[in-house]
Amino acid sequence: MRAYKRWFAAMLLLSLTTCKQDNVVNGDNKEMKTGAAWQQQFNEQLPLLGHRNWVLIVDKAFPLQTASGISYINSNEKLLPVLQYVLQQTNNATHIKPVIYRDKELAFITEGQVAGVTTLRRQYEEIFKGQPVQTILHNSVFSKLEQASRLFKVVVIKTDETIPYSSIFLQLDCKYWDSDKENELRSNMKGK
Repeated sequence: MRAYKRWFAAMLLLSLTTCKQDNVVNGDNKEMKTGAAWQQQFNEQLPLLGHRNWVLIVDKAFPLQTASGISYINSNEKLLPVLQYVLQQTNNATHIKPVIYRDKELAFITEGQVAGVTTLRRQYEEIFKGQPVQTILHNSVFSKLEQASRLFKVVVIKTDETIPYSSIFLQLDCKYWDSDKENELRSNMKGK
């Protein structure tokens, strides 16, 4: 009987320490979801996201931040397939459209500095095919995220990409209502 109790206690302890293998929790109790089911994790959040939310597809060195409005998913994949999937999902959504930003610094990195950067830039051109892409200095991204994450959710999808400044930032906007319609509405409301 005593041996059974020890065996049961050992199995219980083992199950408690191994059941969260797909999740890593940082010191701020912020969960970083990892594993092959990153698409499912993203798809669960997508219907809840709207205009003013952000989705970031980032390189491996992108820092873990402490703001409570930022959640992380670790894809364990290269950046390009993750980006393609996220763009497909956001473009197919009925309620949101992405406003695309990328780091300005990427255009100035040479092949001599980082092998593969030229190919990556060319692949970005193919992926974005005529969609407007705004460039932004990398450090200014953090001030935008700080401001946005105070009130709105920011989803960061980490990748295994090791080309610096390769991150892509999607600011979500409303697909069925644009700034022209908003301005017309506000104009109609004046004086009434």
